[in-house]
Amino acid sequence: MVVSGVQETVVKAALEYDRTKELKAFDETKAGVKGLVDDGLVKIPKIFVRPAEELAKELNCRPAEVQLPIIDIGGIQELDRRKEIVNEVRIAAAKWGFFQVVEHGIPLTVLEEMIDGVRLFHEQDLEAKKEFYSRDSARSVRLYTNYDLFKSRTANWRDTLVISVSASGTLDPNEFPAICR
Repeated sequence: MVVSGVQETVVKAALEYDRTKELKAFDETKAGVKGLVDDGLVKIPKIFVRPAEELAKELNCRPAEVQLPIIDIGGIQELDRRKEIVNEVRIAAAKWGFFQVVEHGIPLTVLEEMIDGVRLFHEQDLEAKKEFYSRDSARSVRLYTNYDLFKSRTANWRDTLVISVSASGTLDPNEFPAICR
């Protein structure tokens, strides 16, 4: 079999590609996906490119009709209703892992301000966000790209800001990014 110059180049590049090295270099920038975009990225890094055969499988699959669970927590103070709500949460958490809560009493303005705070956080200068970039799950507030960055076959094109009470057991608003308070 005769191998052309182009084929040889492609084979050589595939053999020399070091995914772990690329992942570490990306993670160490603490810039995330938004940092790549802000830096004027013109080609998506290989760590984010899904294999063609994986994409082909999805193209041949018919998407299922999806109805996410919506849990109305109105009337939660009533014992019988509370039991129903707890059961709905249990089922939704077991089957889906998440659900939407309605009738929670949180004003729409508060929800909109929360979303604005997260958006503004991500739009900040890189230096302001680097303080929060971490893979340490013990931190209550952290920014990262893909929780499974070093384990997944392909990195997802997303950055995540986590504010977790479970890490420390308490929630200190002074730990929050100032723009999110």
